[in-house]
Amino acid sequence: MKKQAFLLTISIFLCLSCEKTSTPTLEMNSIAEAYVKLVLEIGQYDSDFVDAYHGPEDWKPKGERLAKLPSEDFIERASALLYQLEMINSDGFGELEQSRLNMMNKQLVSVKTKVEMLAGKSLTFDEEAKLLYDAEPPHYTQSHFDSLLNYLDHALEGEGSISERFVAYSSHFIIPRNKLDAVFKAAITEARKRTDLHFNLPENENFALEYVNDKSWSGYNYYQGQGKSLIQLNTDLPIYIERAIDLACHEGYPGHHVFNALLEQNLVNGKGWIEFSVYPLFSPQSLIAEGSANYGIDVAFPGEERINFEKEVLFPLAGIDPNMAEQYYEIQELRSKLDYAGNEAARKYLNKEISREEAAIWLEKYLLYEPERALQRTRFFDQYRSYVINYNLGRDLVDEYIKAQGGTADHPEQRWAIFKSLLSNPHTASGLK
Repeated sequence: MKKQAFLLTISIFLCLSCEKTSTPTLEMNSIAEAYVKLVLEIGQYDSDFVDAYHGPEDWKPKGERLAKLPSEDFIERASALLYQLEMINSDGFGELEQSRLNMMNKQLVSVKTKVEMLAGKSLTFDEEAKLLYDAEPPHYTQSHFDSLLNYLDHALEGEGSISERFVAYSSHFIIPRNKLDAVFKAAITEARKRTDLHFNLPENENFALEYVNDKSWSGYNYYQGQGKSLIQLNTDLPIYIERAIDLACHEGYPGHHVFNALLEQNLVNGKGWIEFSVYPLFSPQSLIAEGSANYGIDVAFPGEERINFEKEVLFPLAGIDPNMAEQYYEIQELRSKLDYAGNEAARKYLNKEISREEAAIWLEKYLLYEPERALQRTRFFDQYRSYVINYNLGRDLVDEYIKAQGGTADHPEQRWAIFKSLLSNPHTASGLK
């Protein structure tokens, strides 16, 4: 591995001794190959690091991993590739090629940062978010969330704390275990139909659905290449009726499954941009992935269309009274305004300002979680750390970007078109502003 870092360093000095390279596309492709191989090697030492790979089989690491993370070698190689990117002559690049260059730079910064963290480097929540995801998470005071809780206090009847009343009320909307599969498949089928009307999805795209346990997340998409995914849904805790459409869209259509399939179709197969054959999870790509997956829920099921479909199809399938849907979603809308409270819990916990127990109590109060669900969420903080910003901040940045391009709710066709373009091309958080 030292030899690889040495060869990369030599190539940099050769570039520095002359004009910037006159074959920028060839140089980009060479850097892309080295980047993919580096990401795959790092993935041997962290099972969460490589979220997906669908490139050449012979690029995968050969042999057993070393007993100790070779962090110095990995950091040197990432730094060498960053220097090579600096030497690219991009004067003749179009907007799309420039976006490719910018994204590869951001991706390599995140790769280098993650290795430094694996080697023991300590970063604050905000520092980590900036280096890994190219984003600056907002800050909110506790009083901000207290004021939002007042609206829920008035909306929820009964005795006890707001959280206790919310949990008691929500218990009427749990999907029975024996009806989960029927409800989710109906939601997925409708989400796919709506997405296909606007995206003309690849003919071979498809996914397998599995129900799993003992995970820190509620759903996960494992993209496997050639338009195929494995989607897993965690059944550790009760699943509420709104999660059917949320997860069908987020993990499937027009979320992760579609995002990965479009990147593969348009960038890997269409342009030969091989760096998009690998997806390092702790990288700027994740903010776009998670943000677009959450944004896509409202694109696929705008306004009253969601409630109408749920009342007509999903509520009856789950054995839940459809007449309760309107009030339930009014309360869910109020609760959604507390969304960033989860980021504040993660920030305080990861910055060691509060304990796990205090973080769980915060989540119970401000996200209205049951105690078991709150503790599950702290496990997510442990495993994925500042990744939490990608869901809500990512969604809001995608929303603002698409609206700025004219993709508003009253222009649905334009919104779908801009959304598809976003999913099909290189973007990072700073580029959306």
